[in-house]
Amino acid sequence: MIESGMTLGVGTGSTAALAIEELGIRIKNEGLQVRGVATSFAAERLCRQHGITLTTLDVEPNLDLAFDGADEVDPNFTLIKGRGAAQTREKIVAAQAKSFVVLVDESKMVEQLGTRMPLPIEVVPMAVTPILNVLSSMGATSEIRMGMKKDGPVVSDQGMWIVDATFNGIVDAAQVNRELLMTPGVVDHGLFLNMATMILVGKADGSVNVLT
Repeated sequence: MIESGMTLGVGTGSTAALAIEELGIRIKNEGLQVRGVATSFAAERLCRQHGITLTTLDVEPNLDLAFDGADEVDPNFTLIKGRGAAQTREKIVAAQAKSFVVLVDESKMVEQLGTRMPLPIEVVPMAVTPILNVLSSMGATSEIRMGMKKDGPVVSDQGMWIVDATFNGIVDAAQVNRELLMTPGVVDHGLFLNMATMILVGKADGSVNVLT
């Protein structure tokens, strides 16, 4: 799907990292010329490592294609993303792309969102307790995501905290989206509604299901 001259949105996480590596191989072997808008500092480093020229939305606000992984995908192509704490930048980049291709394995496909993974929510630190109270009223069990090998919370690329909200399944993703975005102190969250245009599902036998 990727051709020379394209400007790409480049996702974050282990699956996106594999795609970045494969792009680097094409750049080296085929002379492919693309520019990328990275969704995190980690993705920027990988792009540089694999020869992908970096740009920004200030320079290239309209992207030809964005690719990224996901934590859960339901039959309506609604996603939960954000285990890498980059969901806000990932959503901004995906929104600017003509097509948004999601790369997952079979384990990420679910009948109902929120049944396997919590919903990550990026929050202003001073608002964390009121936001936890709102989430409790919504029926979620929530906690501040704590750092590994560091004291204190995980800090996003924007300097915010991440709250992980566990629902017993998300029945109405649109309502959850509205309620969270109306809550002061919520920067954004990991629900992606009406954004994915194609899902590539890698299977254990090496084949790929293409869902459109």
